[in-house]
Amino acid sequence: MNEFVYVSGRHCLDFAGTILWRRTLRTELLEDPDDLRRWVAGANLCDEMDPPSTDSVHDARHLREAIYSAVGAALTGSTHLATEAEVGLLNTAAAGQLPTLTLTREGHTTSTGTPGNALSLLARDTIDLIGSPEMAKVKECSNPDCTRLFVDLSRGFSRRWCGMAECGNRIKAADYRRRKKLQSID
Repeated sequence: MNEFVYVSGRHCLDFAGTILWRRTLRTELLEDPDDLRRWVAGANLCDEMDPPSTDSVHDARHLREAIYSAVGAALTGSTHLATEAEVGLLNTAAAGQLPTLTLTREGHTTSTGTPGNALSLLARDTIDLIGSPEMAKVKECSNPDCTRLFVDLSRGFSRRWCGMAECGNRIKAADYRRRKKLQSID
């Protein structure tokens, strides 16, 4: 069972992070419909969602790659965000229906929908991010193996890691061990 993390500051970036180590070990976290259900629930996109299918997972993976490609291109300042097919996929998904919000008399809200509704939210979040001033705050994790993108909202714009538990502590511990080893050689 995969454990998901939500450390990127935007749902679309957390979703793009459902494949780890893109440059090296490529670890897929959305392997089956239950993984998609758990990710959507963990991100609080939909309180009650129709059960995802294998096709839903296929669609989610394609959208995830379009999100990563478009945001990555915007991050590097490319004149073309992504392939025409990826931009078309983002626009088509964003045009879909959103989860239905319901308000109770007590002031509680719930959202219900389908996997497609959740994907529509993610596509809209991507388009919103790319077109917003917040895009200038998007960074890639400083761990050379990690490819997670995040919004740096730190004071002084100094955040380096997608998350301390995921990469920061690991890199800091490796640096410490390397320094200790060098000191013992001297």
